[in-house]
Amino acid sequence: MAGFYRSKYKPAVEPISSVPTEGDSHLMFSTQFESCDARRAFPCFDEPNLKATFDLSIEIPEDLVALSNMPIKATNQSKKGLKIVSFDRAPVMSTYLLAWAFGDLEYVEDFTRRKYNGEPIPVRIYTTRGLKEQARFGLENAWQVVDYFSEIFGIDYPLPKMDMLAVHEFSHGAMENWGLVTYRTTAILFDEQHSAARYKNRVAYVVAHELAHQWFGNLVTMDWWSELWLNEGFATWVGWLAVDHLYPEFEVWSQFVTEAVQTAQQLDSLRASHPIEVPVKDAMEIDQIFDSISYLKGSSVIRMLSNHLGVEVFLRGVSDYLKAHAYGNATTKDLWTAMSKASGKDVETFMGPWIRATGFPVLAVAEEPSQIGVRQSRFLSTGDVKAEEDNVLWWIPLGLKSTQKVAGAATEALTSKESTIRDVDEDFYKLNADQTGFYRTNYPPARLAKLGAQSDRLSNEDRIGLVADAAALAISGDGTTAGLLNFISELSHEKNYAVWSQMIASLGNIRSIFAENKDIENGLKEFTLKLVSATTDRIGWEIETNEDYLTGQLRALIISAAGGAGHGATINEAKSRFRRYTSGERGAIHPNLRLPVFRINVAEGGKEAYQAVKDEYLNTTSIDGKEICLQALGRVQTTELVNDFLNFQFSDAVKVQDVHSGSIALAANSKARDALWQYIKDHWDVVHNKLSGNSVVLDRYLKNSLQKFASHEKEEDISTFFQNKDTKGFDRGLVQVSDTVRGNANYKKRDEERVLEWLRAHDYVKA
Repeated sequence: MAGFYRSKYKPAVEPISSVPTEGDSHLMFSTQFESCDARRAFPCFDEPNLKATFDLSIEIPEDLVALSNMPIKATNQSKKGLKIVSFDRAPVMSTYLLAWAFGDLEYVEDFTRRKYNGEPIPVRIYTTRGLKEQARFGLENAWQVVDYFSEIFGIDYPLPKMDMLAVHEFSHGAMENWGLVTYRTTAILFDEQHSAARYKNRVAYVVAHELAHQWFGNLVTMDWWSELWLNEGFATWVGWLAVDHLYPEFEVWSQFVTEAVQTAQQLDSLRASHPIEVPVKDAMEIDQIFDSISYLKGSSVIRMLSNHLGVEVFLRGVSDYLKAHAYGNATTKDLWTAMSKASGKDVETFMGPWIRATGFPVLAVAEEPSQIGVRQSRFLSTGDVKAEEDNVLWWIPLGLKSTQKVAGAATEALTSKESTIRDVDEDFYKLNADQTGFYRTNYPPARLAKLGAQSDRLSNEDRIGLVADAAALAISGDGTTAGLLNFISELSHEKNYAVWSQMIASLGNIRSIFAENKDIENGLKEFTLKLVSATTDRIGWEIETNEDYLTGQLRALIISAAGGAGHGATINEAKSRFRRYTSGERGAIHPNLRLPVFRINVAEGGKEAYQAVKDEYLNTTSIDGKEICLQALGRVQTTELVNDFLNFQFSDAVKVQDVHSGSIALAANSKARDALWQYIKDHWDVVHNKLSGNSVVLDRYLKNSLQKFASHEKEEDISTFFQNKDTKGFDRGLVQVSDTVRGNANYKKRDEERVLEWLRAHDYVKA
């Protein structure tokens, strides 16, 4: 899935005769050149700051369709049955943005409503034949986003067309080739009748992210890969900005806090993290920084800065930056210069440490009558920061939220190691309002408990941040698991999906770490059951006509959590619907509920249910169906079924792009992760041979498969196994795995008795 490659697929309709085949599969052809794979396809100076124009011609069978960055200039007959398709000259751009594709393709089309050089621009989504109607939702988003970005950037989209293509085998989510964006199918296709609604959210975001790159990355490109964040951090933030513009009902900034911010902070709390702007020397190093730091920490600090400057001022700086460097390359310094000019503030000085230093701060709060003291220090999940590791002074926007006005505090930033905020309301206050700052806050235990009782005064983002911070601080030892559990207990009547998502994720991680202690495992299961029961009963199974998106997402989340916590009525209903579904009554399970129902049945139904979901994987025609089945199959409960599932994952039945989906689920399953690791060791040649064709794929697989352990012995076993192997391309990921597992193990050792004591004190475990 790199360079110029082919993708296998099962055609949705009878294909034309010239489509190549391999066994039962048909083939389409496309390119993936980022970061350094254009050189696989043609001789070139394959570096982002060596830009050129491109003239492309391609010879293909005469009944196939060819695409590239620019419109077709001419089509000429070649040898019998072949044609040569030539394209207009592409503008000056980096090699990694060149693209071409061909196959048995069809398209849906719409046009921008704004005019560009006097004409609307055609926007098309291409699919293999038989799938184009599932591109309607993506198309509806695409033309609107092109117009929206043209407006807010103050620069018209510069190419004469915008094509997008669904590719059946794809290593990433999508690729922003200028004028021809390529996507994996689940990131661009959506079936209103058969797709789960969460994929609508995904398609909307990924389309917006890739179209943002048409300006930020394509028109203006980072000078070298060390500044990849200029592309990816910005596209991530402005992608969510566009989705919020189109779908305010999605409440995407809550989603951003629980997904983007927390994922970035989890990685950045490791010693093995790296700065946003990171030195890279070769292609293998480059591929490893397409990670949560470049994308999610990058976008999080942009959100922090835009909130501080104001979005309008921030976008004015963006526009100035793009205009100054159009068709060229730029650096982080160039961006800060434009921001400083637009805002009148010295942006480079206060943002520099956020970009150049590894890690982020935790703000410790000390209370005195009518005032609070705040002190910043580097946060590590292992809780053992050394003096020499705590030498960065971050600019921290305090964002004080309170019932009384404190002069300047809401916009005040901490620029020293510690400071005092006076005249603070002792009844209610919270720092980091709406969680726009990229840091954690450690409150005194009594204050955290009080904030739990005052949750109605907090925004969704505030509640998400408090849960996530308390969970992370418990792991590091700066807080306690008891404090987290007490706080979560206060939120049992929560109604917001994203807040519930964070609570269940944080609880799931604790349950995972302490899973070997059966008393704690059962006690936390009982705690989760009590927590979700009222919401489970309230939200039910029946989906109302015109139900809003977030209610549907909450139902799927709560059913899954309730089933996993042993909620009898939920398990019985899931089994009943599954029996009807597998007997041919396909309407028994709403598309939104396939994942929770399949998960519950695989966990509770043994080999029979496992085989039924496996058969569903093999036979589904839904775009999202295979991904959903792999995620559900990871809930198996026996070593026998784990091994059968892994043999299935590494067979030809599962595409390379999808293998990690099943193993993420196995790793999160305490009954399966030991067998998963044993399989990787015993079948390393099989794993390596299937996944190593693209280092991004192998690195992603190993990180997701191994980071859930909580044992020093397991960390040593992992390190020993890879000690004498060539780990180039995934060496950074293995160090991150070791850091994570050590932190989990330390937490488990330190808090095990305390957690058990709390569970006994609250009658979740009988003494």
